[in-house]
Amino acid sequence: MSDDERPDVADQPDVRTVRRAVAGAAMGNAVEWFDYAIYSYLVTSIGLNFFPEASPAAQTMLVFAGIAIPFVLRPFGGVFLGPLGDKFGRRRVLAVTILMMSGCTFFIGLIPSYTTIGIAAPILLLLARLIQGFSTGGEYGGAATFIAEYAPDRKRGFYGSFLEFGTLTGYVLGAGIATTVQLSLSDEALNSWGWRIPFLIAGPLGLIGFYLRNRLEDTPAFRSCERAGETTQAPFSEVLRTYWPQIINLIGFVILLNVADYTLLTYMPTYLTQVLEISDTEALIVIIGVMIGMMLVIAPVGALSDRVGRKPLLLTSAVGFLVLAYPAIALVGMRDPLPVTGGMVILAVLLVLMLGTIGSALPAMFPTRNRYGGFSIGYSVSTALFGGTAPLVITALIDRTGNTAVPAFYLMGAAAVAIIPILLMPETARVSISHPTRIPGTEPADSDSALVR
Repeated sequence: MSDDERPDVADQPDVRTVRRAVAGAAMGNAVEWFDYAIYSYLVTSIGLNFFPEASPAAQTMLVFAGIAIPFVLRPFGGVFLGPLGDKFGRRRVLAVTILMMSGCTFFIGLIPSYTTIGIAAPILLLLARLIQGFSTGGEYGGAATFIAEYAPDRKRGFYGSFLEFGTLTGYVLGAGIATTVQLSLSDEALNSWGWRIPFLIAGPLGLIGFYLRNRLEDTPAFRSCERAGETTQAPFSEVLRTYWPQIINLIGFVILLNVADYTLLTYMPTYLTQVLEISDTEALIVIIGVMIGMMLVIAPVGALSDRVGRKPLLLTSAVGFLVLAYPAIALVGMRDPLPVTGGMVILAVLLVLMLGTIGSALPAMFPTRNRYGGFSIGYSVSTALFGGTAPLVITALIDRTGNTAVPAFYLMGAAAVAIIPILLMPETARVSISHPTRIPGTEPADSDSALVR
């Protein structure tokens, strides 16, 4: 391969363009987690509007089912949309997914209540959530791929960390707006119309993300692959046939990522207030404070992964969850502000070690030709099985056993599973990921594809 044909020496974007690409990609993650946050914090209002005839406990379970059920379609979204991103380009698919995600969240804010249209209300809610599940199957893998392929190799960890910065930003923004609405309105007004406000805000957020994504060309790596005639014509069958070991490895690691992510960010508000009976205000202060702290350190964690490698940080996180999850949940279970904060901080530090690293580590498990499809299929399958289901499973286990330490045991089990996939991953820090067909980190150190930029 001549210098002119090498994907990793193709014309590279300037810093301003890279930053716009990062912002556009991270915006989709922010919209997704904005939705999870408002859904989690408005459990009571959603239950009353869509399931008024159920008991309070059943309403909570049904609302969490509304989070979990859409994950059934997430693998289908990954299987369908991910390979399309390898065939037609990352930008086109990502423009569709962000409109679908934000449009459905906006639509939920417009659905009449059960008392107005009867059984059609929960059916429309479920339909919107299912469409969201399908679209998110192609969103995360595409967004991570978009950032990783735009970022310089020496700073891929730093820029990749902003994908999960979008997660935390969306969550904090959603939780903040939902809480502001709750505190500003009477219970009657909140449950009548106020709960809709946060959902309607998702519409403008999605349009901003669409605008940012549409202003950019596709990634340099994909354009180089396209010029070389290496874009796949049979994307789904090819990625499964050729890269099934990488997909299985990714599924094994992402089990921990999703259990930790959805337990800490989606389930913890309910765990603190309904299981441990901590006041709403105290729970809010602790959770938002911890999330803001994670936002402050996530970019330095990403930059650290550029220096020391991805695997040391991921392994530290997995071993940490295995050893420290139970002590951390035990501290939270003491219910006093100081130990609750301490337990949450332990969990947050372990989680941010993953969040700051995965945006650069996971896309590098696949070559450019099949990156979007391979990533999206593995990630969406693992997320469907262990991510959105985490709050529902933990709630059911606590109800059945009466043991409030269930979240710790769930985290420990996921950590034990994830350690082996992490050890099997090639180290890809400072390694080019632009080759069309070669898996990064598997070539000799002095080969042309190991050049960094």
